[in-house]
This record gives sequence, C-alpha cells and structure tokens, in this order.
Amino acid sequence: MIPKVGTAPVRMKDIAQDLGLSVVTVSKVFRGHRDIGEETRRRVLHRMAELNYRPNMAARSLATGRSFTMGFVAPDLVHPFFSETAKHLADAVRDKGYHLLIASTGEEARVEREEIEHMLSRRVDALIIASSQPDASSLSGLLQRDVPLILMDRRFSDLDTHFVGGDDARIGHMATMHLIEQGCRQVAYIGSPYASTAHGRLVGYREALAASQLPFRPEYVASSSHNDFAADATGYVSMKRLLELESPPDGVFCHNDPIAMGAMKAILDHGLRIPEDIAVVGCGNVRYSDFLRVPLTSVDQDSLGLGQRAARLALDILKKPAHRSRTILLESRLVVRASSRRR
Repeated sequence: MIPKVGTAPVRMKDIAQDLGLSVVTVSKVFRGHRDIGEETRRRVLHRMAELNYRPNMAARSLATGRSFTMGFVAPDLVHPFFSETAKHLADAVRDKGYHLLIASTGEEARVEREEIEHMLSRRVDALIIASSQPDASSLSGLLQRDVPLILMDRRFSDLDTHFVGGDDARIGHMATMHLIEQGCRQVAYIGSPYASTAHGRLVGYREALAASQLPFRPEYVASSSHNDFAADATGYVSMKRLLELESPPDGVFCHNDPIAMGAMKAILDHGLRIPEDIAVVGCGNVRYSDFLRVPLTSVDQDSLGLGQRAARLALDILKKPAHRSRTILLESRLVVRASSRRR
C-alpha cells in the first residue's frame, strides 16, 4: 500500500506492489535499462511522477557499494569544446542512472589536484580527467585507488591508464597538409605550453612540413603563457609576434579554435586578408565557427563521440573491471571553410 501523504516516504517497493510488478523491474525502469517494455516503462514513470518518488540514495549506496556518481575534471568550461563534451558525457551517464559531478580547474595544476581529492571524498565511482598537470607524477597515485581513472583528450605516455581522445599527431598533420595544399609555403603553428594535445599537434605539423619538403623554422612556432581561459589572447599576441617577423607566415595552424579566433583578429587588425594573405586553420570545430566574420576552417574532434565513448568506457569498467588499460582514438575530420579556402 502506498503511504499516505505526510507519512513515510514512498519506496520503490511500494510502487512495485501498487503496480503488481517486481522491485527489480521498477529498479530497471528507474536506471534506464533497455530490456523493459515501453508500456511497463510508461506505467512506472507515470506512477513515480504522480507520487513524487525520490530514491533513497544513501540506502542505494549502502546496498550496492556505489554512489552512482562520476567525476569529470575539465581544464576550462569557458572553452566550448570542453563544455560541449561535458554535456554529452552528462547525458550519456544520466541515461544509465548516474549523475556527473563537474569541476573546472582553469588550467591550474594545484586546483586540479584539489578537485580530484574533493571528488574522491564524495566517493565517485569513476574519474574522467582532461588534465592540466605538467607531467603524470601527481596522477600516478590515483592508479592505486579503487576508482577507475580515464584520461580524456589529454594524456601522458608514461601513465598506464585508460584514454579516450583524438590522434593529435594526425590532427596536426591533417591541418598543416591542408594549408600546404592550398598553396601556403611558410606555415606557422600557434600552440599552448600546457596541454599534451598541443605537443602532439606540433609533431604532426613538423611531419607534414617534412613530407612536403618544407623547412621547419623554429621562429614559426609560437605560444604564450595564457591558458584556455584566455586562448583568444594567446592567439592574438602570438600572431602579432609572427607578423613582426622579417618574413611572416602565409598560413597558420592553431592548437584550438579560440586561439585561431584571436589569430584572425590580429591578422585583420594588421590590414591583411584571410585567406588571401594568411590562411588559418583551427581545431575543435566549435559551434560558432561558421558564424565568424571569416568562417573558420577547423578539425572536428567529435565532442559528441568523445563524451559518449568516455561514458561507455567508464560504465563498462564498473560493470566488469578491466585488467588492461584501453585506448580509444576517435576519428577526426577537417571541415573546410572560408578562412583557408584558396582554391
């Protein structure tokens, strides 16, 4: 019998008895299992809504040994790539009855360590991190914890853990080759001193130059001390330095789209044309890339797939612990727009 209003809270067992179903069936509906018929799902959800049912999460955690939460630590949610990824990650785990705790570190290694410890104190079932650490030393201790660790987008070659992201060397190669194919012969690269992705894309940039028999010129590699919160400032300042060279570049590949936007502003402020004088390619393919004054060519890293695959990997590990680390590389594609289209 359903408790009367003002008495004990409604339990899952009460709903099951009221509908003539098993507690297991009601629990599966609540957790979003796909093996429940649509009519049964509709009846259960309707009754839950009628009774304003709220699960007893403390009891659920005691019974299962899980908090049914995951933690996502991002370098910066101002960067649209990470905010979009966080949305897709949250959607994917919510469908399986989990909740996502999100922390933004502002690319501060100390803040990242504090946020990780806070999430561990909240007993998250899995940690997904796009790290801002300069090396793997402070993360290696997490491997001894009984919490799955998944690195997203950024990784460390000397840390043996799960990873979901793109092939950064391939991204750098793809973007640089496109500029060369458009007729650029003096291609620059604007990166970041913080992220492993920037270093990987620099490798791809150099490989594309070598494959095209173009010289690598150290003065064409620029970065600044700004983090992703001020990535547009990084692009603007770095591009201004490149424009002051005796022989400025005729093409530039930028580590991410916000850097590319800053670079384009510097080029236009200098009285030059995009792409006729300098062609520009970014990375991330953020939503508004097509609505800029000069629509931005960008490498699409599949933020939807990134969030979904990270969620799926975490759920798989929680269901059946993995004895070996898994690496999932998503396919990237170049989206060509006006900022680089010369031919």
